[in-house]
Amino acid sequence: MIPTEPRPATTSARATTSAEATTATPALAEATTAAPVSAEATTAAPVSAEATTAAPVSAKATTAAPVSASPAATSPTAPRTPVTASPGHPLTPRAETLAVHPPNVEITGSRPLGVPLHQGHVFAFESADALATAFTSGDAFLYSRLGNPTVRTLEDAVARLEGGIAGQAFASGMGAVNGVLLGLLAAGDHVIAQTCLYGGTYAVLTDLATRWGVDVTYVSGTDPEEVRAALRPQTRLLYLETIANPTTRVSDVPALAEVAAGVGVPVAVDNTFASPLLFRPLDHGADIVVHSATKYLSGHADVLGGVAVFKDDALYRRVRRHAVEQGASTDPFAAWLTLRGMQTLSLRMERQCASAADLAARLAGHPAVAAVRHPALADHPDRAIAARLLPAGGGGVISVDLAGGREAGRRLVEAVRLASLSVSLGDVKTLVMHPASTSHHQLDEAALTAAGIGPGTVRISVGIEHVEDLWADLEQALSQTP
Repeated sequence: MIPTEPRPATTSARATTSAEATTATPALAEATTAAPVSAEATTAAPVSAEATTAAPVSAKATTAAPVSASPAATSPTAPRTPVTASPGHPLTPRAETLAVHPPNVEITGSRPLGVPLHQGHVFAFESADALATAFTSGDAFLYSRLGNPTVRTLEDAVARLEGGIAGQAFASGMGAVNGVLLGLLAAGDHVIAQTCLYGGTYAVLTDLATRWGVDVTYVSGTDPEEVRAALRPQTRLLYLETIANPTTRVSDVPALAEVAAGVGVPVAVDNTFASPLLFRPLDHGADIVVHSATKYLSGHADVLGGVAVFKDDALYRRVRRHAVEQGASTDPFAAWLTLRGMQTLSLRMERQCASAADLAARLAGHPAVAAVRHPALADHPDRAIAARLLPAGGGGVISVDLAGGREAGRRLVEAVRLASLSVSLGDVKTLVMHPASTSHHQLDEAALTAAGIGPGTVRISVGIEHVEDLWADLEQALSQTP
């Protein structure tokens, strides 16, 4: 069985085991596992936690003085004693054995300032009963596909930002989308989704309709009566995006979620474009929040990851059970990098929102531009909703329709010099792309039109560069468009 332990609210203290790290009691950054391997836990070649031979080695690989293999040193200059065989193990391990069993150091008197990276994927136990219990109770970490201290820290951190009870980390944003959809839907179910969706999500829903018979009804995302009319007895999910990719349309999450809640239909919201700093869907009636952590959460174009956050434990356990069986779990290093990036999320989002609003206003007045969409603009079709739900900013993405159509879009994305022609978004660097031929290539012409994506639409993900440098780059690129 897969451990699916109930997850308490992330704002309260959690009970921890020796194998579990939390921000309240951080573990040693150098430790590769949270539960040190005991000398008594081996059989073929018992290794003492304090055993060594001719050349004792410290936890920091120093040679100045022999060090105990499991010190609880309160100071780097604490007295060191030679390592000896532990009682009950008269045989002194040889060098080959010592190389396989390095010491795990326990920290006392201090804590690591950064989040520890637990890169090891397996964890050792003191008894067979404890290991067996871990498989069913989830009270301890045993295998990183099922749970890892560093990954758990990321899950709890994002859940806390979103106001949820628990999070589940995935290997990518699409892993999170698939995890939620496959965890909640079955053959013959019905889904209501907004028309303006990320192309990958649209492709998954189309595939589910073809192979599983999952019926999908698309709505605008702004009219609760559309949702009410689309409801069926088989409806199992309402799926929305806070700010739609790439059109920047803003969903009226509270109004639509109220309709769904009235008939017990869960609401999932992709909050990637907004981040928890601009909008928290769970506070407005949603049940699940999905993030591509690759984007704003990590923010530095060096991580692939996703996170889903849940309002209640039952939904969390349903999705988690399928997620770990699918093998979509993220790895500890990706989780660690995402946590590092999140520390500057507020600074990045403030700069990116301000620069995007500035550039959108300038682009709106350029003769080569037919239309500009950004939630901060007064003529945005969902400006009233954005003003109500996104008072801290409209995000860092601009959607631009060029007067010259597809050829103008191609010219622009190739002519930029400071910005980069690249997929993804939310990076510290400014990125541009042509959605119709890239992120939304799965959509046919009718679907593109319905989603508000034209042949000359260009998506601009604004970075943290100086806004005047960005405008100079866009202005010179626009001058080369037909």
